[in-house]
Amino acid sequence: MFYLGKLDDKESRRTPRARRAPDWPARFAELADAAHDPRLRAYYAAGLPAGDTPLAEVPMVALDVETTGLDPVRDGIVSIGLVPMTLERIHASASRHWIVRPRVRLDETSVTLHGITDSQVEEAPDLQSILGEVLEAMVGRIVVVHCRDIERQFLDQALKPRIGEGIEFPTIDTMALEAELHPRRRPGFFARLFARTEQVSIRLAASRARYGLPRYGLHHALTDALATGELLQAQIAHRYAPDTRLDALWT
Repeated sequence: MFYLGKLDDKESRRTPRARRAPDWPARFAELADAAHDPRLRAYYAAGLPAGDTPLAEVPMVALDVETTGLDPVRDGIVSIGLVPMTLERIHASASRHWIVRPRVRLDETSVTLHGITDSQVEEAPDLQSILGEVLEAMVGRIVVVHCRDIERQFLDQALKPRIGEGIEFPTIDTMALEAELHPRRRPGFFARLFARTEQVSIRLAASRARYGLPRYGLHHALTDALATGELLQAQIAHRYAPDTRLDALWT
């Protein structure tokens, strides 16, 4: 089913579940005092919107990383895409994209997925040399991702051997929002009888399709960041509300 128009029935909108999350502005103040790297310290010191800020007033940035694999400890980042946004607008002209050199070798599987080759990463900068640019694009903004464990853990693990400390930041996770909208249920009798499942995919492309959003090519960091930002806009427009408090969705 495609959701092609805004829902006028207020009862059809979701009331977000209470989320266990730190007071992120207070946490950033603590991290600013504790950080050693000056770029990271400046990022934390800039602060964040308060938790009671309506989503319509929150500056955001959609983030995606492409990696050599799925293990944040053993694998590395090969590209980063960042797209500034609000609920009303995607600031595509201010988007940033970097190919970076991981400290592990590429394998055929990862190259097939993201299309980034050995020759490209050999000529690319190390993450440490562009860290200031990445953090500048994120400063003061809430990060929007599709599966927070990928972006947050990979950046955290990538920074530890480079600058001696990791990174923390709040996210709004569009995959988690889809999981709440489409909880996975045990298939009914007829579905089991005919070997069908009733589970709904919450992957990025499938989630976008439910809102009638166009299909983009997958596994390009900038395109996936854009796709994630557009998905959040659709989720809020159709299933939540612009005056939803930020702390109802961040984690």
